[in-house]
Amino acid sequence: MSKGGVGLAFQELSFQSFNGKDNVKAWIYTPIRKPRGIVQVVHGFGEHSRRYLHMILKFTEAGFVVSADDHVGHGKTAYDSGNWGDWGDKGYMTMAEDEHTLRKIVQEQYPDLPYFMFGHSMGSMIARGYAATHGAGLSGLILCGTSGRFPNASKLLPVLKNLIDEGKGQETDPSYLEELMGWMTERIEQPKTPNDWISSDPDIVADHANDPFNNFTTPPNIRSLYYFVQMMEMIVGTGWAEKVPVSIPVYNIAGDQDPVGQYGEGVYAVSNWLVQTGHHVKTKVYPGHRHEIHNDRDIRDEVEEGIISFINGIIVK
Repeated sequence: MSKGGVGLAFQELSFQSFNGKDNVKAWIYTPIRKPRGIVQVVHGFGEHSRRYLHMILKFTEAGFVVSADDHVGHGKTAYDSGNWGDWGDKGYMTMAEDEHTLRKIVQEQYPDLPYFMFGHSMGSMIARGYAATHGAGLSGLILCGTSGRFPNASKLLPVLKNLIDEGKGQETDPSYLEELMGWMTERIEQPKTPNDWISSDPDIVADHANDPFNNFTTPPNIRSLYYFVQMMEMIVGTGWAEKVPVSIPVYNIAGDQDPVGQYGEGVYAVSNWLVQTGHHVKTKVYPGHRHEIHNDRDIRDEVEEGIISFINGIIVK
């Protein structure tokens, strides 16, 4: 199915998830002119890919095909199935494997074009795991709002594993998600909502809260949360970075008031792990900004132009 409007034609498609039970909803957006490359957008935790339409439109206007899906337990994939809390039982690489399926679908339609992956937040973690496993052939990797060593992750891992071993993997207990993420407004004076860490713009926080395709209300079950934490733990240190092909240039961007990136410290840690293992990395931290730099209205154009400039620099070489 193709639809158009504002020069944004797209196909909507679905494919079976790596978990064997969900149908993943995905979109391929095409530019008006002859495409110069492909950017696969990987969204974050509790949100969905159409929150990136501003960026997607910018990318298509710059001549790129853009692909994106809604992860299992997220967005239209979860909205259509009613399954918000269970990511399946096939392991922490489920979402990365689904991204690989989407990449293969897109590359069948557009062979021989340079292929880039953009991941935000949990999406950046998926992209980091993906690059270490399926990185061959990627022309570049853009990490946005990524994390170094995520606080509490290593402590939670054995706790969640024990609960799964006790047969409680499909149960839901919001206290564990709270333990993982509940601290993230601690540097904000008088936060009005638990999600104020997303942006200092209250309209963006409200938009996030009111979006029916977002979900911070139904936490993932214990097994899914275990996979999420496992994903975080598998992408730290030079042990992870050395699995990423050195041929992939990396652009690592974040706000310096973003708790996910440990207020800049974790962002630079990721860049350092990559540099120490021979990678070419460009890091840009936006002062005064929190998590969603690509949605903050005062800098989103600059953020998007920075990404396009990074990609153009690779394509014209």
